[in-house]
Amino acid sequence: MLTLSVYHADGQLVKAHSADAPHLAFKEYVYQPGDYITLTVDTVPAFYAVKFDEAFEESLVYLTEKNYCYDIVLDEELRRAFSPKTFAGERHYLTARPAKAEEICRRRNLALNPHDQKDCTGVFPHAYANVETRNDSTFFARNVIDGMVANESHGSFPYQSWGINQQVDAALTLDFGREVLIDELGLVLRGDYPHDSFWTQITVEFSDGSQVNIYPTDTLNEQKFEIPRKKSTKIILKNLIKNFDESPFPALTELTVYGFESDFDTLLA
Repeated sequence: MLTLSVYHADGQLVKAHSADAPHLAFKEYVYQPGDYITLTVDTVPAFYAVKFDEAFEESLVYLTEKNYCYDIVLDEELRRAFSPKTFAGERHYLTARPAKAEEICRRRNLALNPHDQKDCTGVFPHAYANVETRNDSTFFARNVIDGMVANESHGSFPYQSWGINQQVDAALTLDFGREVLIDELGLVLRGDYPHDSFWTQITVEFSDGSQVNIYPTDTLNEQKFEIPRKKSTKIILKNLIKNFDESPFPALTELTVYGFESDFDTLLA
């Protein structure tokens, strides 16, 4: 049994639905500042499929806590990294359900999570970094796992990215919340040339401390890098070496991590 709810900032319940696969539907409600969504589950750790707004893709998330809280994005600065349709108007539709075995076990992009938030706990995958340009939402780390690959420009939706504010030791961490089996990495570099530059070498570090180097180019397409199968709970992109050119602005639009769950039997139990 799952419970999907919307609350006001003061904790007053707006609406809730409990079921095996609950949904919430609104036809005459405008979200208020401070409103938030909760998904309460009985079983953790476990996988769930969530869709908290019509403008989002459904996300396969791994929960390690029984209460998943999502802040509805109404702040104008934060909304710059989201579709203008997100949480807009007075008609809304939200869903949640347990993930299916075939969704969990197949080879897939283990990084994808359009519902990732800058500050969250117990919900994975989750991206964070030691620098985000000007603390501007259009350059947050979460943007690299939102499924958006438009990279011919920079700034507001649909061109949000991870920006490093020219910081030499910039690093981005992608936390899976459990061990996964990785066999390929993918990058979509932001390519608003000549405004942008790009990285010619990136070090990828795994949770056991081992590392591999990958060597991107300035292509606008997704660049894939095969690696020997590696079990890891997270990856860190670091030691970012910029191309020798005049632009000081390399940036990452999307990060993909292809592979499998490392222990199907345990996760599906």
